[in-house]
Amino acid sequence: MQTDVERWPAWQSPVLTVNRLDPGPLRKGSRFRWTTPAPATPTTPATTMNITSTVRQVQRDTCILWSGPAIGEGVRIDQGVHLWTFTKVKGGVRVHTEETWTGAQAEADVPGATKILGEGLEAWLRALKVTAEARTKARTDNQPYAP
Repeated sequence: MQTDVERWPAWQSPVLTVNRLDPGPLRKGSRFRWTTPAPATPTTPATTMNITSTVRQVQRDTCILWSGPAIGEGVRIDQGVHLWTFTKVKGGVRVHTEETWTGAQAEADVPGATKILGEGLEAWLRALKVTAEARTKARTDNQPYAP
């Protein structure tokens, strides 16, 4: 689900659009451009962030790492780095994610940036969990699954 980036909008509402910038399976060096809303802060307006991500590492069923800038009206993250790790455990998969932002705005308000980033990651994890569990249930029940 994480490497099928073009389907992200089907299962996580904060991802508005995704466009692959190269063909084939997602692999090291693959690039994709996506958009997501960003809330207003005391110093920036609400905006839509345009993010261009480059895959830095991908290991099937284990991890994916991407990085890139995010730019919106009045908002700029010079570099975001996002790591996802997946560990099989009894009854499922444990998902761990870490993300960092660099740039003058993020560094000028670390508590605010951390709050927004944490809320976004929590929402993504919730959507991933709900969708993965629904997919597993559909498989168990021999039913077709979509998004």
